[in-house]
Amino acid sequence: MDSGRIRTPRTAPRGARTARVAALAAAALLATVVPSAQAVAAPVPRIDLTVLVVDDGGSAVEAITAELKGSGVPYRRIDLDDPNRPVLDAAFLSDTVDGRPRAKYQGVVLPHETAFGPDSAEHTALRTYERTFGIPQVDAYTWSHPGVGLDYTNEGGWSGVLDGATAGVTAAGRAGPFRYLSGALTFEDNDPSIAESYGYAGRPRAGYTSYLDVPVDGAAGGGRASLVGEYTADGRRELVVTFAYNQYQRQFRALARGIVEWLTQGVHLGQSRNYLSVHVDDVFAPDARWDTARDCTPGDFDCVGDEGEGADPIRMTVADAQYAAAWQKASGFTLDMVYNGGQGEQWKTEHGGSDPLTDRLVADRAQYRWINHTYTHPFLGCVQDNTVVPWRCATDASGNTLWVGRSELSGQIRNNHNWAVGKGISVDRSELVTGEHSGLRTFPQQPADNPHLAGALADNGVKWLASDNSREPQQRSLGTATGAAKTVPRHPMNVYYNVGTAAEMTDEYNWVYTSRADGGSGICESDPASTCLPAPLPVTTGYVGHIVPQEARTALSHVLGNDPRPHYVHQSNLAEERLLYPVLDRVLADYRGLFAPSAPVVNPRQKDVGTELNRRAAWDQALAAGRVTAYRIGSTVTVKAPAGLAAPITAPEGTRKQLLLGTAAFGSPYAGTRSAWTTPEVLQTSVTLTLPTA
Repeated sequence: MDSGRIRTPRTAPRGARTARVAALAAAALLATVVPSAQAVAAPVPRIDLTVLVVDDGGSAVEAITAELKGSGVPYRRIDLDDPNRPVLDAAFLSDTVDGRPRAKYQGVVLPHETAFGPDSAEHTALRTYERTFGIPQVDAYTWSHPGVGLDYTNEGGWSGVLDGATAGVTAAGRAGPFRYLSGALTFEDNDPSIAESYGYAGRPRAGYTSYLDVPVDGAAGGGRASLVGEYTADGRRELVVTFAYNQYQRQFRALARGIVEWLTQGVHLGQSRNYLSVHVDDVFAPDARWDTARDCTPGDFDCVGDEGEGADPIRMTVADAQYAAAWQKASGFTLDMVYNGGQGEQWKTEHGGSDPLTDRLVADRAQYRWINHTYTHPFLGCVQDNTVVPWRCATDASGNTLWVGRSELSGQIRNNHNWAVGKGISVDRSELVTGEHSGLRTFPQQPADNPHLAGALADNGVKWLASDNSREPQQRSLGTATGAAKTVPRHPMNVYYNVGTAAEMTDEYNWVYTSRADGGSGICESDPASTCLPAPLPVTTGYVGHIVPQEARTALSHVLGNDPRPHYVHQSNLAEERLLYPVLDRVLADYRGLFAPSAPVVNPRQKDVGTELNRRAAWDQALAAGRVTAYRIGSTVTVKAPAGLAAPITAPEGTRKQLLLGTAAFGSPYAGTRSAWTTPEVLQTSVTLTLPTA
């Protein structure tokens, strides 16, 4: 007998063999129902809808950050120059929530592919994180080399200044993140004496898919080299950008949407549109004319000794009204007519009881949108003392400011609204533009709002009051009661209210933007926010050659910047030489040359702009306070926000929103995705979306 050993018989008793077979069979059956611990699949990870931005202070990362912020995408910024910044390691990037692995960031923006150093622990941790969770990375600006999937530029590529170059969106780009572009993208060249954009165009290697490329002279077969593309290697994906840019340049603005869509795989908080609205103020009223000899505007208390009696005012004619209607139809764009009914009545009285212009515009009323601009366009702030230039607020014997009263304010609003209703014009009483944005604070003369303004707005149901974006770019409330009106900032266009011809426009432009030595006002020298022209513009060609392209470029930058604020001009710009149309034609043509039909210009009315700005402000506050939770698990997206707060969400076509019973198509289509401001359905505490699985 062997000490400590138990012998096993070579053949077990028959009964024992039968029991053993039964036990094995039962175990096998159980295994098909309840997998063993080793066989249980790991839970699908949770991906939080936040972007990690690693910032080196360069313009490329700044530009992408501006796009994230402007469209409402949550992000966390890490400053590489901050000695106290957090260290990127596994614990910083991921953890476990409710037993499920969590990736804290859905995408990563780096200044370039080796921002932490190619051999650093942070570099390794970040790559491991991206590989583990399938997280995309944007290399904001790098050069062409094999480390990003491109040949060196001396191997069939090119490097140099890109100003004026035309790049092409490739078939892969049009089928992928840049599907909303028309196929060509021209780099800005605003000043031939300054290099504005530099790039490295390289030939793709294995694993690289080009999205934006340029032709390379002398390349075999007339080849092309890439400026933007996706590099896939080692289980990771990088969007590689090899040209320099800033947030204001048109080429970046056109690509920004696609960069974010690629970074977030088309699923993110926030949304973006390309907006353009144009308000035409003073409709039915005449506008004073610039005096090219005196360099001032008689009739607007703008000239020394001016008693408010201007000669030869500018006012639209019937032909101008007919042209406006025809232009709208041809361009596919609707103007907002900001009207003064009482001014039309006064003109009629002073001209033999007849006003063909008003008759024509009223007959065509359904072709426009209309906004109340007060009945006779008075100044509705303080009582003006026009005995001095510039004017000042009048005061009583005790030095207290005298204000236009609530009764007059309210009457101007009410009478103009009633006039329009009487003419069959559809007008929304919640919208108002006061003359010269008066009633609101006007620096330096009137540093406070007219204290009677908020009450007059409430008297008339006004919720959205226009303000001048050049003075007050932020929306604000007027009054403290629930439902108080809010401002809607408007961009002033540099097509002046007091000019009817290109020569007048250029003369006044020269007065504003040339130095005293060149005969100008010198405002451009004393105003730190302005610059002087190197020389006065030629009066005969300055408008078309310089002012039109510059103003169109400025307006288009607002359109491409997800900025819903309206632009405003005056009825004088539709009169005489009709100076507005060349600017708008250029804006629309340039826009439609850039974008595919899936991304049309959005033309909101004033109250819709006010609502959008109000929602954005509330959303930004909630994000800053950390009151929004949003994540994706597989094909399910969950968004939790404070009660009553609408969340902006963007998702792919085919996304469904969970209802109390069943589902519905989510959002509205724009630029190849679907998006909306949305809230939970009845009896729900969060928004739940189901993404398409294909």
